[in-house]
Amino acid sequence: MAPQHGRRRARIVFSDSAAKQLENITSEPETHALDRALVVISVDPEIGDPIPADTTGPQLRQYADELESVRVLYFVTALRTVVVVAYIEV
Repeated sequence: MAPQHGRRRARIVFSDSAAKQLENITSEPETHALDRALVVISVDPEIGDPIPADTTGPQLRQYADELESVRVLYFVTALRTVVVVAYIEV
């Protein structure tokens, strides 16, 4: 019998502004904090809280990781791709 696999992780991509933010991350703790948050979001893209906005586009969400003191703003496409819009240290 073939092993049962769970849901596949969502693909993570970065908007241009988020990619520019990533270029400025140089410390290992910052990289670790962002990586931890992205893993959580990729496993469950709906984990973040919806941000009230215009309903004509995709629903913007925010995920706050209090342990790492970071917040990630993102939206999920119809193909379950997570598009990171911004990374914020709190």
